[in-house]
Amino acid sequence: MDSNPQLLLVGCGKMGSALLDGWLESGTAPDTVTIIEPGPTPKVAAGVTVITDLSELAIEATANIVVFAVKPQVMDQVVPAYSRFTGPDTVFLSIAAGKTIGFFENLLGDQAAGEGPSIVRAMPNTPAAVGRGISVCVGNSAVTDQQMNACRELLSAVGEVAVIDDEAQMDAVTAVSGSGPAYVFLLTECLARAGVEAGLPSDLAAELARATVSGSGGLLDAADDSPETLRQNVTSPGGTTAAALDVLMAEGGLDALMTRAVTAATARSRELAG
Repeated sequence: MDSNPQLLLVGCGKMGSALLDGWLESGTAPDTVTIIEPGPTPKVAAGVTVITDLSELAIEATANIVVFAVKPQVMDQVVPAYSRFTGPDTVFLSIAAGKTIGFFENLLGDQAAGEGPSIVRAMPNTPAAVGRGISVCVGNSAVTDQQMNACRELLSAVGEVAVIDDEAQMDAVTAVSGSGPAYVFLLTECLARAGVEAGLPSDLAAELARATVSGSGGLLDAADDSPETLRQNVTSPGGTTAAALDVLMAEGGLDALMTRAVTAATARSRELAG
């Protein structure tokens, strides 16, 4: 086994697998990646090392980046063992929702030099599975520019990346982009059900709703225009779209509902972090 792995991926579930695929497709050498996955052995490219427990890794092994991609509920059980890597040459990157930088600092201990571990907290979202995600990350004071750039490069393999300075914003980030795909999927469900209520066969309504939402997302991504402008472009005065928007944009309509939804998700994120 390579005694000097550069990248440790702790957990290779859906998001971990998406990250790994993105890294390899973007040119990361397979023999620089070691996966620690106690569950079923994931299917990985040749050259990637897979072990079930950290104890299988040589005691002298080091890592430049340790990526925590296990479920938030088990982080407190998993993380402490990785304090062996705490030092100025290692950055820890977490993609766990609701787990703060302070949470990891407490579990990973202090560097020998007396400084805290380098921690980057990130929130990706599920479109990362198709390379269309967006991740937001924030680092603690121990993170160097080089380490932050390395984390950004890893995350950019599955989509866009934004960096913020204020960790308190991560709760709202979680509510908007982390949970946001579920809102879009629900919109698709609702649009299909409304089509059935309007007289369409259920399979046709589902096909129309799915293609309309995914196609509109593609148009939004490709266009230079704002969402507002794109909405106006499809809305003829006095037409069918305008009639529907009169309902959706009325007081207590979609804008108010979305604000309430994001507020609720933000509050829950704070509760989970507390």
